[in-house]
Amino acid sequence: MKLKLPFHIALVLWAGGALQPVLAQAPAQGPLQASQAAQSAAERSVGDWLMRMHEASRKRAYLGTFVVSSASGALSSARIWHVCDGEQQMERVESLTGAPRSTFRRNDQVVTFLPEGKVARTEKRESLGVFPNLLKSGDNAIPEFYGVRLVGSERVAGFDADIVQFVPKDSLRFGYRIWSEKKSGLVIKLQTLDGAGHVLEQAAFSELQLDAPVKMDQLAQMMASTEGYKVEKTEMVKTTAAAEGWSLRSPVPGFKPMSCFKRPASGGHAVADSTVQWVFSDGLASVSLFVEVFDRQRHTQEGVMALGATQTLTRHLGDKTAGEWWLTAVGEVPPQTLQAFARGLERRK
Repeated sequence: MKLKLPFHIALVLWAGGALQPVLAQAPAQGPLQASQAAQSAAERSVGDWLMRMHEASRKRAYLGTFVVSSASGALSSARIWHVCDGEQQMERVESLTGAPRSTFRRNDQVVTFLPEGKVARTEKRESLGVFPNLLKSGDNAIPEFYGVRLVGSERVAGFDADIVQFVPKDSLRFGYRIWSEKKSGLVIKLQTLDGAGHVLEQAAFSELQLDAPVKMDQLAQMMASTEGYKVEKTEMVKTTAAAEGWSLRSPVPGFKPMSCFKRPASGGHAVADSTVQWVFSDGLASVSLFVEVFDRQRHTQEGVMALGATQTLTRHLGDKTAGEWWLTAVGEVPPQTLQAFARGLERRK
């Protein structure tokens, strides 16, 4: 299983932020202060918790080992370095399982080194700013679809953390149990839960060093060291679903369109044969709709597949008269959510 940062953790790590520890040790709390802190935590709203976690995800250097495991027993891990200098953010993610892979990110520039094939893939990615952007916008509807409750506390990777549970109010989204470091609010562990409360996937730091001696210039030099590698540049063109001829007939409750891109198809096909990626989010969960021209030789298997918390739906759309298309819907959401997107997607005439 290749390491996949869950969307919510990726927002903390890669969406313009680093983990923000409180480095100065706070004075020891007496019984009264501890009681007041516990009461304050218990009274936080959904928005309070989310904003606290977001604010804790900025402006600190760190390094740690990050582990993702699923209910099926699949396990992957990576070593992560992060450094920031003002608005400049930079990470290095080194896969510890599966095929060797190193990914460097400096703001929206990404380079992935695949040493076995001596290939370096470069691309430009927009920051995954969904989480903070929705929180700060006037139309934030996260509390409409999730409730929150404080369910306890626990020590994780050497840090005391509040355990916060986000409970979905409908069957279109999963629930989340989040370990939030008590002093700063940073997310150090997260579980994705199905409707029965079973853990589908867990992501956590097994080891974390705060205020680590990570140097931006050193990471920048490593990122630029492509000598001996074949450099492949991935072009993503920003567009709109309407411009590409697509619309969603029936919006899926809570999910807002966030971005739309067009990327050239593999094999050197023309831009007209490119894949369109339409991204939606409810502020916690995300769904991507990938639409491309139907290829009878490649597109043979329709259905739904699950890997941990990630569901994938594939479906043949259209007909020979109106045009044939292939939809791949991916998201950390229940299968019925992807089916709702598939039913609502239509080709504009």
